[in-house]
Amino acid sequence: MDQVQLETFQAVVDLGSFEAAARALHVTPSAVSQRIKALEQSVGQVLVRRSKPCVATTAGQALVRFAGQVALLEREALDQARGDTRLSIVVNADSLNSWFPPVLLGVPDVTFEVHTDDQDHTAELLRAGTVMAAVTAEHVAVQGCRVERLGVMRYLPVAAPGFDVTDLSRAPMLLYNRKDRLQHRFLGARPEPPIHYVPGAATFNEAIRLGLGWGLVPEQNARPDLETGRYVDIRPGEYLDVPLYWQYWRIESETLNTLTAAVKTAAAASLRT
Repeated sequence: MDQVQLETFQAVVDLGSFEAAARALHVTPSAVSQRIKALEQSVGQVLVRRSKPCVATTAGQALVRFAGQVALLEREALDQARGDTRLSIVVNADSLNSWFPPVLLGVPDVTFEVHTDDQDHTAELLRAGTVMAAVTAEHVAVQGCRVERLGVMRYLPVAAPGFDVTDLSRAPMLLYNRKDRLQHRFLGARPEPPIHYVPGAATFNEAIRLGLGWGLVPEQNARPDLETGRYVDIRPGEYLDVPLYWQYWRIESETLNTLTAAVKTAAAASLRT
């Protein structure tokens, strides 16, 4: 596979247009277009959807991952002396707000680009080739990736003292966004209550403390507020356990191996088995 064509393809997908890729690669848009066409002819598939922004087709997503893997291995080979390797990863918000940050200190001489999404959707960025590793609730390996179980994140249902939770089918409920279905899983088949969408873990937790609604909070984050009385456990003895997994590119990369070891160490110290 032509490396120049592959690099050009990755630039188009990353930057969203042929013109932006041309500026980044210091060539003309016509040259970018010719390289993409040549790559598509060699593969026998349309790889780029010419939209605004340009995105990889289903066939192209596999090449996005491949291009990123090649780029990582090249950087490792060229930058050992510079210490200038960048890792793109995605972590669910609750992990990022609790047990995951020490991982970032466990991989020296690396810069990170950290994305965040709901744990049921983080694997989508792996499929798209946007990231090289993910903390996810998906246990089936994404194509081209390895998967390892990390442990279980336990969520406790909490609210502010005095918040009326007599009937959870009517009590206001907090969600991060429309992807967040944890509270629905906890409720089961009960009717859907009023919902407040509050993105961001810190804001979500503060909204519960202020009495805006009830929500599920990782026990690691909930315990201090339960002990000080800022939270109350609205269903003592009930909880929701969410298994988490680490999925990462199936390549022999020293940097990825170091990152994986750091993730497993941090997870073992904080998650339930």
